[in-house]
Amino acid sequence: MRFDTALAFEDCRPLRQAFVDFHTACYTNGHARILSAWSYCVTGSRFMSRISFPMPTHRRRGSYRSRSGRPPFGVGERRQTSQSRQPSRTKSSGSGLKIRLMIAAAIAIFALISYYGNPGDKNQITGEKERVAFGEEADEMQLGLQAVRQMAEQHGGFSRGANAGLVKDMGARLLLALDEWMAKNGGGTNPYQFDFHLLRDPSTVNAFALPGGQVFITQALLGRLETDGQLAGVLGHEIGHVIERHGNKRMAQQQLFSGLAAAAGAAGGDVNSARMAQMVAQMVQMSYGRDDELESDKWGVRLSFLAGYDPNAMEGLMRVLEEASPGGGPPEMLSTHPKPANRVEYIQQVIAEEFPNGLPPGLRP
Repeated sequence: MRFDTALAFEDCRPLRQAFVDFHTACYTNGHARILSAWSYCVTGSRFMSRISFPMPTHRRRGSYRSRSGRPPFGVGERRQTSQSRQPSRTKSSGSGLKIRLMIAAAIAIFALISYYGNPGDKNQITGEKERVAFGEEADEMQLGLQAVRQMAEQHGGFSRGANAGLVKDMGARLLLALDEWMAKNGGGTNPYQFDFHLLRDPSTVNAFALPGGQVFITQALLGRLETDGQLAGVLGHEIGHVIERHGNKRMAQQQLFSGLAAAAGAAGGDVNSARMAQMVAQMVQMSYGRDDELESDKWGVRLSFLAGYDPNAMEGLMRVLEEASPGGGPPEMLSTHPKPANRVEYIQQVIAEEFPNGLPPGLRP
């Protein structure tokens, strides 16, 4: 009478331990030991299924070896078994690399299709097609409004009084200039509801804009400006970020670069590969950020002029920003902003392109 294989497995400690080793290998030792442990489990179960119970108590010496060609229970075969398993380790290691490459390729393809498969959304102001995370301008405005209070809290809250009114009045003039530009260039209507805020922060020299039209300038930066033309350049620059949907574009690109970095990390198979891929992705994103700044500088020049201010005032603004950067700041390749000196050169180039016959007289400084 043969004993049932399932019951034999239940009562066999070595075989149960083999399955424990299999699960442990899954989490600790990689594909090679997983396959070795699984091979041991399968071999053990097949061996148990061949055993008859009760086992015979008398056997002629050498009878088992003579029939099977190996000693009972594999005694004395440890070295041979170890050697026979060695090729499977090499094979499994190669298959593990193939699996990682397949996973990496799948992640990369998905990220590329998700980004470049997007036909793009039409910019209502410039008319350009753009790949963005949010296709509706209302979603951009909602996203910006949700972050207004947090931005204010980080910079000491909103400032009230005459200076805050000055910022809002300048913002209104620049929006009228934007309407004039759209009328001249056949653009559509401005879909954004802009609002201009002065923050109390007395030490952080900064200005920024949130997606959808929320524009901020700190008291520290406003106090360093010398002319209204410089304020027009600052706010015109930030309006440019909103017009070009830079925040929205960066969110879409972030998804792409995160996917490609994850693919590179999966192909490398270790933490160092993933970190290196993430660093490369961040540096690429910084280069896009610098391009965004230059593009916004062009809007600062355009809107300042249309509002009646001399765009050359932006050169003085760059000097203010450079003086506010202790030690000159990080190298440009490690920053999201170009160096102020390089931006001055770009601003001069934009002015020459926009006004080939020179600036007209009567502009306010």
